[in-house]
Amino acid sequence: MPALTSIPSPPAEWAAFSIGPLTLHVYALVIVLGIVFAVWWTNRRLTARGGEPWIIIDIAVPAVILGLLGARLYHVATHPADYFYEGADWWRVFAIWEGGNAIIGGLIGGAIGAYIVCRMRGIRFLSFADAVAPALLAAQAIGRIGNWFNHELFGWPTDLPWGLEIPQPNAAIPEGLPAGTLFHPTFLYEMLWNLVGIGVILVLERMFRMRWGKTVAIYFIWYGVGRMMIESIRVDYSEVILGLRSNVFGALVLALIGVVLFVVQTRRYRTDERSIYADDHVWSDEAEAEAETPAREKSPAAVTAGVNEAVTTTDKNGSDESK
Repeated sequence: MPALTSIPSPPAEWAAFSIGPLTLHVYALVIVLGIVFAVWWTNRRLTARGGEPWIIIDIAVPAVILGLLGARLYHVATHPADYFYEGADWWRVFAIWEGGNAIIGGLIGGAIGAYIVCRMRGIRFLSFADAVAPALLAAQAIGRIGNWFNHELFGWPTDLPWGLEIPQPNAAIPEGLPAGTLFHPTFLYEMLWNLVGIGVILVLERMFRMRWGKTVAIYFIWYGVGRMMIESIRVDYSEVILGLRSNVFGALVLALIGVVLFVVQTRRYRTDERSIYADDHVWSDEAEAEAETPAREKSPAAVTAGVNEAVTTTDKNGSDESK
């Protein structure tokens, strides 16, 4: 019988519910909630750094689509035995509501989508990445609630008072374990690690005003190191790469990228970042309205002022050249 201090899992029937003809999965709803929160918070951080309000929507749409695609493809690629076997239903490769979306794959896909839009809108990609970094940790922490409802992402057996109850049958439970065995709630460990990481990033930003990609570098290091530790006690049947489980290997690569990025950007940029835009302009309602107003729609006084300014500048240039 499970210990009185154990963490219960939600009943299996709670993982989904119906509203009329629609079946809603808690896992999917939690992911959407995390995305919405991340978009809202990133918008606040971007506008505080001189960005156009809600420019994040332009970036988020392709980033989320490619992120979800990358997350699923990465998971399927690292767990092929779960999807490709005799008699397997091929469509389950796309059944994201069943769980199985790798965050590392999501980061790769999302980064591709965000980079494309940032280039199109004249935004520094690393400046955007700095703004979104703590929001990503928040979205990931929220998303882990979905793992709890799906009875997944748990660790090896434990007798600790916060052991997690996993109802049987469950394909991820190792064979031979007695009924009532408790497991490490690795989804909860990662959730807490991410929440602490948000605090670490915000404190470091306040102390050192990190820009130029250094905030997202800290994110890579923090998440990569934490994921490696958590994955080391997780029940995982993913592929092995260079002697490491694919998720451990991916987290290691992520942390190393963070270290290299932080060192390179610290040496390259020693001044503050004035704007998220490549041309260093700061968005404002007045400036954008002025830039978008055709010359024929401007008032005569504004046109005259512009001509006078141009003449004055020409005169000054001419007098300078004659000296």
